[in-house]
Amino acid sequence: IGDVMNIDIEKLRSDLIDYFGTAMASGFGMAVMDLSRVERASDEELINIALDCGFDLNDYVVLSR
Repeated sequence: IGDVMNIDIEKLRSDLIDYFGTAMASGFGMAVMDLSRVERASDEELINIALDCGFDLNDYVVLSR
């Protein structure tokens, strides 16, 4: 994946929280465990969770100038 520092981790975390929060609100109660995991995940764990959920990490790449 390259350097973790090139990924906007906070945007990724926010989008994953929205993703699991929506699932939870839609009646998938088990999503609360995933939501908790996202909130406390390290950067690398967060990237792995996103990949497992089918997120495209290219949407989170921070371009350097």
